Amino acid sequence: MSRPLQISADTAVKLSKQLGVPIEHLMHMPRHILLQKMAELAAKESAEAETKDSSET
Repeated sequence: MSRPLQISADTAVKLSKQLGVPIEHLMHMPRHILLQKMAELAAKESAEAETKDSSET
């Protein structure tokens, strides 16, 4: 069985909200899956920021 992630409570709450995952699931999520979800979230935010920048010009 995997150990809970070693992240702060504040980080857990923020990630839980951004990823739409309950904190209990987040804390026991395998690290590679969490990193994948974070990368997907970063790519989505980057694409949204790029779209916003191009529409302002």
